[in-house]
Amino acid sequence: MSQNATFDEIKIGDTASLVRTLQREDVEAFAAVTGDTNPAHLDPEYARTTQFRTVIGHGMWAGSMISALLGTRFPGPGTIYLQQTFKFTKPVRIGDTLTAHVTVLQKDEKSKRLTLKTEVINQKGQLILGGEAVILAPEKKFISGQIDLPQVAVFDPEARLRELVARGAGLPVLRCAVVQPCDADSLSGALMATREGVIQVVLVGPEAKIMAVAQEQGLDLSGIDIVNVAHSHAAAEKAAQMAAAGDVAALMKGSLHTDELMHAVLAEPALRTGRRMSHVFHFDVPMYGKPLLITDAALNIRPNLLEKADIIQNAIDFAHVLGVEQPKVAILAAVEVINPTMPATLDAAALCKMADRRQIQGGLLDGPLAFDNAISPKAVAVKHIDSPVAGRADILLVPDLEAGNMLAKQLEYLAGASASGLVLGARVPIILTSRSDGSNERLASAALARLVAAAGLTWASRE
Repeated sequence: MSQNATFDEIKIGDTASLVRTLQREDVEAFAAVTGDTNPAHLDPEYARTTQFRTVIGHGMWAGSMISALLGTRFPGPGTIYLQQTFKFTKPVRIGDTLTAHVTVLQKDEKSKRLTLKTEVINQKGQLILGGEAVILAPEKKFISGQIDLPQVAVFDPEARLRELVARGAGLPVLRCAVVQPCDADSLSGALMATREGVIQVVLVGPEAKIMAVAQEQGLDLSGIDIVNVAHSHAAAEKAAQMAAAGDVAALMKGSLHTDELMHAVLAEPALRTGRRMSHVFHFDVPMYGKPLLITDAALNIRPNLLEKADIIQNAIDFAHVLGVEQPKVAILAAVEVINPTMPATLDAAALCKMADRRQIQGGLLDGPLAFDNAISPKAVAVKHIDSPVAGRADILLVPDLEAGNMLAKQLEYLAGASASGLVLGARVPIILTSRSDGSNERLASAALARLVAAAGLTWASRE
């Protein structure tokens, strides 16, 4: 609970303060809300050319601390802002801890106006800005409880993509066969990943079609190897053969159907392992605090218990590559209790016991868990679920492909999530993007493939 100070209670010389530390997310949120996208605040490369040599916070962000202090603390609710002067004396940098101060200088009994000295000082004691405010102070006492604010999340998919690509810096460039790159997105995405130094592409498909797309899109194919084949079936077969022979270390789907490519991969014994092949989506979700892996939403239609065990193990091994030491695996169902009439709940229970017996290793498993219980600490608290996984999952195992595909599409199209992904369990990583995916999604998936290939995973069968 908090309460305001009325005009009659306030004396000349009274002071109040508010402390905040400027984070990069604050700068981005302030820019998004106000529309002030001055590159001095947002673009490190541009900022290096300025007198400050680094990005700086908006001056009015510091000024807004005065407004927050007056409106919420002193005098508090009921305060009317009439006038404010500012003199900016120092820049505010990301990581600076600022203290806003106000001091009452004058009281006008007739108008109920206060004049206050206002200043913001950084952690070094340096004055960031100074000035004076004139306000109407509240005349009535007001006691307020906590006000629930809208949840604001600053999500920069481009920054997340740059971070993912940067993780592979210093690793060998991945030689990758791009299968049937005969539309603008698949060809431009492959070439973008090449320009970024993530992969070295070999284009496998009808050369005339590839060249026509390149010409239409203004894409430069200089120095790019092209393996000319007649059609998409032949392209898939040839690319799989190249992977089996070790001529390429990864495959990337172009403008062909998934079953065409996977049929060719399965036909090559040298590409198969003792593990069931499965697809893992890697999602950056704006309202979730860490990457979320979803499996399998693209390959296995209705996996049985043992197939689900392989799908989980593939995802756990993948999470290890991404730096998650002990990934938390939520096995999804419609409910969080075992129901004999719901097979997904029985599979969840069996999979957890398999993990207890070390038939699945390297992660923490729990299930069945409904989706909300898997990702929401609030839902977990309401339902009194005691689990090291619930509310903080790294991996979601879906019951079947239909459920997984709908979940993945909802995250992408309704929640603004950024998606990438791979097929795992083969001798080489397979970049299996949707034909509707753009260049960024293909670049992100190529970056993941590079990490997996460099890790040298063998995808051994279950013990």
